[in-house]
Amino acid sequence: MTVESGKVKVLVIGGGPAGSLSAALLARSGVDVLLLEKEVFPRYHIGEALASSCRSVLELAGAAEKVDEFGFVDKHGGLFAWGAEENWAADWTEIFGPDVRSWSVDRSEFDHLLLQNAGEQGARVIQNATVKRVVFDGERPVAAEWVDGAAPDRLRTTRFDFLIDASGRAGVLTAQHFRSRTRHEVFRNVAIWGYWDGDKLLPDTPRGGSNIISSPDGWYWVIPLRGARRSVGFVMHESTFRERRRAHESLEDMLTALVGESDTVSSLIEGDRRISGARVEQDYSYVSKGFCGPGYFVAGDAACFLDPLLSSGVHLASYSALLAAASIVAVQDGDVTEDEASGFYESLYRNAYERMLAMVARMYDQYQGQANYFWLAQRLTGTSADKAIRPNSAFVEIVGGISDLFDAIHGKDPHDDPAAAAADALTATATATVTGDRTDAGAPADTVPAGAQGPDDDSLAIVKILPRDLYDTGSRLRLITSPRLGLRREQPAPGGATVRPPRPAASVEQVDLTAGR
Repeated sequence: MTVESGKVKVLVIGGGPAGSLSAALLARSGVDVLLLEKEVFPRYHIGEALASSCRSVLELAGAAEKVDEFGFVDKHGGLFAWGAEENWAADWTEIFGPDVRSWSVDRSEFDHLLLQNAGEQGARVIQNATVKRVVFDGERPVAAEWVDGAAPDRLRTTRFDFLIDASGRAGVLTAQHFRSRTRHEVFRNVAIWGYWDGDKLLPDTPRGGSNIISSPDGWYWVIPLRGARRSVGFVMHESTFRERRRAHESLEDMLTALVGESDTVSSLIEGDRRISGARVEQDYSYVSKGFCGPGYFVAGDAACFLDPLLSSGVHLASYSALLAAASIVAVQDGDVTEDEASGFYESLYRNAYERMLAMVARMYDQYQGQANYFWLAQRLTGTSADKAIRPNSAFVEIVGGISDLFDAIHGKDPHDDPAAAAADALTATATATVTGDRTDAGAPADTVPAGAQGPDDDSLAIVKILPRDLYDTGSRLRLITSPRLGLRREQPAPGGATVRPPRPAASVEQVDLTAGR
């Protein structure tokens, strides 16, 4: 039995961070939005360490204060014990100021808060609702057929003007309809983890920060959580996992053995008690051919998923939610055309993903060393060595998601065009990893004294995007958040530099990590 369930301006599929935040942002902008979530929250989810950029989006969505009040661990960065070099910290607060911080969270509670917030902001939220099919008119989606768990024999149909697919790895559009995902074969990794009591972390860890610890076969995470608990896990290639699994009777035994192999991790949990069983997840990385199209935007994990080394998952989810909501509001307000909004979204979201991809790819080659990681980060953010706050500041920007949200707030000339530099950096990464060459294509940055200023206090009022992120030389669009979320067209400055289109999307074959394994 099919039941017509009306019409909405925007339908959001999925109630994770990408779906909940996009729905909240749209509702706060006065847009009629319906969110369908197939599960009933709270529900367990991994991905507990959040980038500092997430706070910015949560503030815009009206959720930051609620998350603060809940009492999650206040996070100010992370510490890397990576390769054979000395440990180094990515301390957002130390470099960019006290407002640049985030949380380490229990995702079941965090995601539930965001879903509740979407409803409180005015979105209609229905849980236990499974989308069975998206109906298209040509290339444009126009309706969704779905069932409510309370009445599974009744197929409902909801029509819409715009669709945001935030359905996560299930990928209602990208995996099920278009089948447009490509896996990154070299990131065929498996994570195994559990939870320990206690709160010990490595010395010099930024307050509330994670510890990321390399090993010959992969890497460990240690993430502090509310209630003096820690999430402790290990990520390895699937072939290593299969080989190691055969040597142990249970996953719990395997996790205990893996943790015991690291002197560093063992020292952190010595004398503490494991308070959970072992969990396993295949975190195969993938990217979709397109992130948007006529009348639809694909957000969060539905569009792409990246190895969790830099904790980019919730950052990419919240960032894409912000871009999708702003694009829809701008189209509804008549400020841009649908094609312009789609191009803007595709360019910015893909640029953010590829920048993280390039950084993760380089770091998986543990022989490169931190000077080369920092140099690559400078290239990927368009930061010259003489303008860097300190050698690792560009790396800290990327790890915190700051580079995607605040490029134009850190003293960069808005008419600079570092697109070619970013493209060169990706090419250098590909060349070095494919050939196994341990020598970088460029020299590591020299030490630069501190002295540049952090973000202005009112930096959230307008989030600028550098010209390298503009998808069209004639559009000159940028994201705005005040007085209303949307997109604004900038007028070219007299005599200003020509803005190039973005670099082409890097193909998945460009990054080969086999030389670094």
